[in-house]
Amino acid sequence: MRVSDAKFKQAPELKGRCAFFLDIDGTLLDIADHPALIRVDGDLVRLLRTLGRAAGGALALISGRPITDIDRLLSGSAFCVAGQHGAERRDVSGTMHKREVPRAALEEARRRLALLAARHPALVLEDKGVNFALHFRSVPELSTEAQDAVRGLARELGGEFEVQLGKMVVELRPTGKDKGVAISEFLAEAPFRGRTPVFIGDDLTDEIGFQLINRAGGHSVKVGEGESVARWRLPDSAAVRAWLADFVARSGESA
Repeated sequence: MRVSDAKFKQAPELKGRCAFFLDIDGTLLDIADHPALIRVDGDLVRLLRTLGRAAGGALALISGRPITDIDRLLSGSAFCVAGQHGAERRDVSGTMHKREVPRAALEEARRRLALLAARHPALVLEDKGVNFALHFRSVPELSTEAQDAVRGLARELGGEFEVQLGKMVVELRPTGKDKGVAISEFLAEAPFRGRTPVFIGDDLTDEIGFQLINRAGGHSVKVGEGESVARWRLPDSAAVRAWLADFVARSGESA
């Protein structure tokens, strides 16, 4: 059940052994008009490294971006990470886990969405590998058409893909993998196992993760406005960084 925004005033004071799961766009970084316009500053990379040490290595990035893109953004820092909404995941040992999708279905999805984007040049098609994101931020009047097209394509592909809505974007992603599944997979492994999970996100794509964290007795933190099942709230990425930096400072870690 969703809870009124009025109940969200702050994030919790973190104590004990925590495991951190962090979305990137809109959470650690402000959202840009296009994913390719995002730039990461050195302060964020240093914060993540010290946060990881403070948490005993129990830090994972949970993003809709591909892992290769995340590594590029973070200057090659090889954090534990789930990319493409959990369709790919790198664990603490560096082992990659990937959701395999039949090539025929993958190529048909790529072809059909490219045709749709070609008909409407203002739509931005982001091909992530096994996920496809159709952004309509600059043409919100096309939101219904874009969402209907992606839903129809998901039905035609016979259950291999499902639809994920986000902020001014609709995505086609492999069935059976989402941010909640990715978090649960990490929680079954060292060094995450046995720690209090903390997940911070800002979008509809993060709600499944919030639900998982709530069931696990952890801390779910929504960034920004909008209804959410998250139990806590922070206003923006600057507040997220400050909150994480406070945890690092109290842990005694330094950059």
